[in-house]
Amino acid sequence: MFEIGIIVKPQGVRGEMRVLPTTDDPTRFGLLKEVYVRSPRETAAKYTLSSVRYQKNMVILTLAEVKDRNAAAALVGSALLIPDEWALPLDEDEYFVRDLIGLTAQTEDGEVLGEITDVLRTGANDVYVITSAMTDAFMVPAIKDVVLRVDMAEGFVTLRLLDGLRELKA
Repeated sequence: MFEIGIIVKPQGVRGEMRVLPTTDDPTRFGLLKEVYVRSPRETAAKYTLSSVRYQKNMVILTLAEVKDRNAAAALVGSALLIPDEWALPLDEDEYFVRDLIGLTAQTEDGEVLGEITDVLRTGANDVYVITSAMTDAFMVPAIKDVVLRVDMAEGFVTLRLLDGLRELKA
């Protein structure tokens, strides 16, 4: 399942909710008829989307099963999920963050740097956090000059470390 948003607070008294989108394309909410909601204390349950609208950087949505503000408030902090098969197709050289986590990072000379343990969203470009038992974690920008190759089948990312990148501590 893919996380596409987090419920942050109720909106109004009729069960609407403000959602912080965690997807690159928030308009994808308008394409859905259903969504899974997973609260921090429970397993995911399927809900029917009744309405979706957009306000600044938030998605305002209504779930048919959520009738009032109290029911919406009970879901605050819950993740909105979709099954893998509902994911939007990726362009060439695009990857799901969850698929990058755990890949081995190596230099173009074959030196193993560590493992990608996080991907930070900065706005301009993503940043990979690379962690190794041998050194401090450091960060590299996910740009074409640095990320030379991503091989999902073999489980590694080949990087060209520009001057100073090893000093960017996480």
